[in-house]
Amino acid sequence: MPPKIVCVVGPTASGKTKMGVEVAKAFHGEVVSVDSMQIYRGMTIGTAAPTAEEMEGIPHHMIAVADPEENWSVARFTEAADKCVQDILHRGKLPILVGGTGLYLDALVRGSRFAPGSTGGEIRQNLKHRLETEGAEALLRELRTIDPPAAEKLHVRDEKRILRALEVWYETGTTMTEHNRQTQEKPPRYDAVYIGLDFQDREDLRARIDRRVDLMVEAGLLEEVRTLLRAGLPADATAMQAIGYKQFLAVEEGRASVEEAVDEVKLRSRQYAKRQLTWLRRNEAIHWIRWEKVPDFQMALQIATEILTAEGLG
Repeated sequence: MPPKIVCVVGPTASGKTKMGVEVAKAFHGEVVSVDSMQIYRGMTIGTAAPTAEEMEGIPHHMIAVADPEENWSVARFTEAADKCVQDILHRGKLPILVGGTGLYLDALVRGSRFAPGSTGGEIRQNLKHRLETEGAEALLRELRTIDPPAAEKLHVRDEKRILRALEVWYETGTTMTEHNRQTQEKPPRYDAVYIGLDFQDREDLRARIDRRVDLMVEAGLLEEVRTLLRAGLPADATAMQAIGYKQFLAVEEGRASVEEAVDEVKLRSRQYAKRQLTWLRRNEAIHWIRWEKVPDFQMALQIATEILTAEGLG
């Protein structure tokens, strides 16, 4: 049987950090952050990474483990996070996965295998050169002869995935379609118990998101962006494209006012929350706890305790 873990999921600003800590305290656990942006050092405010005070003494993993100049793939994240989960299990504690990056969470729970190949490999470099000289249409035609199902799903402008599908074929001799099929057939690496957090009324979630953005600005989000730039982080770095950083980069460069940036961050955060909920609704295994206007973590922990106990934890 795969080892049991707990996943605390939900849209941004739904209380996942606090809930993860409460579950960890009650069930002798440690938290593994599953957030694609909290991995970066020096980006505490804009990513809402938990502070030492918010951690309440509970060990947290996968927070501030990468330089902002780095561009982590889901494969690299999954490999690093899985080592944390295995270490927690080895020490007899319960891993509590907390975060809103659904793709990363699903890959970690499933133990997804990622086909070989990297952006710096010789095959990738050759394919990139061909893309520049021959164009994407030529490479897509080639993919149609190698892996028709994969090519059928791709548009000629989806250059990154065209390159990846060809790279997998030339690296392994296996098509991306076959690789994905084998991955799907593999049993999950972990037996995950999901606790989902949301609000009964969507307006309450929107209000909480807006308040969180206001608090980020008050805490110094603009100064955090300036500090990253002064440290040499390029303005076009992947980390700078995150919600909050991209908008306040525009402020720093004189392309937007603070008021315009705040409004934009709130809008993008609400849109992100909607996408997160759409992703999570596909997972029928989630036990949802839906807040009234104000989250009640004592009540939520009681519900979670009943769920986890029934699942053999505790």
